Amino acid sequence: MNATAANTVDRIWLASYPAGVPADIDPEHFSSVKDIFVQSCEKYRDAPAFTCMNKTITYGELDEITLAFAAYLQGVLKLEKGDRVAVMMPNILQYPVAIFGILRAGLTVVNVNPLYTPRELEHQLHDSGAKAIVIVENFATTLEQVMAKTHIKQVITTQVGDLLGFPKSLLVNYVVKHKKKAVPAWNIPGSVTLKSALAQGRGTSYAKPHVTSNDTAFLQYTGGTTGVSKGAELTHRNIIANLEQLSAWMNGTLKELEEVVIQPLPLYHIFALSTCLTYLKHGCETVLVPNPRDMTAFIKEMSSRRWTVLTGVNTLFNSLLNHPEFTALDFSAVKLCIGGGMAVQRTVAEQWQQLVGKPLVEAYGLTETSPGVTANRLDLTEYSGSIGLPLPSTVVTIRDDNEAILEIGATGEICVVGPQVMRGYWQREDETAKVMTRDGAFKTGDIGIMDENGFVKIVDRKKDMILVSGFNVYPNEVEDVVAACPGVLEVCAVAAKDEKSGEIVRVVVVKKDPSLTKAQVLDYCKANLTGYKVPKIIEFWDDLPKTNVGKVLRRTVRDTAPPAPTHKPT
Repeated sequence: MNATAANTVDRIWLASYPAGVPADIDPEHFSSVKDIFVQSCEKYRDAPAFTCMNKTITYGELDEITLAFAAYLQGVLKLEKGDRVAVMMPNILQYPVAIFGILRAGLTVVNVNPLYTPRELEHQLHDSGAKAIVIVENFATTLEQVMAKTHIKQVITTQVGDLLGFPKSLLVNYVVKHKKKAVPAWNIPGSVTLKSALAQGRGTSYAKPHVTSNDTAFLQYTGGTTGVSKGAELTHRNIIANLEQLSAWMNGTLKELEEVVIQPLPLYHIFALSTCLTYLKHGCETVLVPNPRDMTAFIKEMSSRRWTVLTGVNTLFNSLLNHPEFTALDFSAVKLCIGGGMAVQRTVAEQWQQLVGKPLVEAYGLTETSPGVTANRLDLTEYSGSIGLPLPSTVVTIRDDNEAILEIGATGEICVVGPQVMRGYWQREDETAKVMTRDGAFKTGDIGIMDENGFVKIVDRKKDMILVSGFNVYPNEVEDVVAACPGVLEVCAVAAKDEKSGEIVRVVVVKKDPSLTKAQVLDYCKANLTGYKVPKIIEFWDDLPKTNVGKVLRRTVRDTAPPAPTHKPT
């Protein structure tokens, strides 16, 4: 990316940096994410790397398993450098095995939300051109419905308990399949199990691929500026830069072989993925939480160990604060609690600090920036209301609609230059051009201000994007689905404030069929949208406000308060 924009900016925020944090990092310190992983496995060989459901695998064991998987992908599937492999599962031990095996084979990881509907999955697999997929059996029925419309040639399946060791793996798999009925029937001819793949890989030679910093490590899908889901090309250099930036910012906070990290956020989300890689670089033990919605089991996991680090979003922190069993935990070992993905609310931050004794350190980033852009100081003593200071080697500017850089204290669009900014959207040069300024800065779509000390605060969003518990929902996508519902004439999707998730999806519909009900619209959305994208508020209007040329005025709809809820959609 052209970094001209960074050359003339006075980095006033450097004066506000904590002692010991450098102004810049070296994004070329490692040539690939694979190299960081291999170094950690060698350095921390006997230490615990990942724990899930009380089963721990060491760095050495992770090294051996991922090497076998990489050999299988190379030698058995004959995948070549740059080929894309999708991963579709929750936070279980197979996740790090899959992504690091893929990277070690010189391939590109395509992270997929396991809760995607067939429509959403088909688009991502087809668009990415993924040739293989690693999927937990619970969601194989979704893949079965769309596989013929994708480029997938090989399916590798796993069950939730497969890496938990005998006899626990048998018990967990039996409960998931037969007691919880969580594995719908599926039939994908030619699929192989991950166990079989690993066995074949152990008998296959591995060839260390030549991976450069400019090769694509992850295709991380996002809505960008429109409702069409696009793959942000995150190179090894992008990811390494952000790991180095986060490590520099933590400045010794993470002690090698001492930290126990609780990771409830799904690894397919860029915030969780990036922090997970950072923890791995420092020899931390990461405890994967498969289902943080099961708050009782989640808190039981936290109570069973002296954890030191927690990564989460505002909704998660709020839910924990309102659970009586959490308030009884021992927080004496806690060092760091990082909030990202969505704004941390003042009330939640203040209650957290009072209970836990450590602040919620809010950070800010986007999929397109790998993701970190700014972060608050770790020595924060009270809620700041800001998203912090630009990270090392990052230049943040506030710009007007003509892309001119504004003075300190002025309100405009937050724009970013740094080595963590994506190469571009996968095979969509036109969309990439829309989010880049003429002098090479990435336009975030967020409206903010920077104060005289370099702290940035978000005041609004330029995009119409809706942020539900840290996940992006794009109105265009919701509108496309609702518009296809029989009986709908027109639709407008907007954000509505919500105490629990920050925002929820609200849709306003103009009927074509007078007999159309809200329940019918809701059912159609549930069949075609992931849960967090499904509208929580559905309204029927006689018409939608529009401009003289017929464009729907989303802001007018958004600013028109919805009626107070009186009953469920009917």
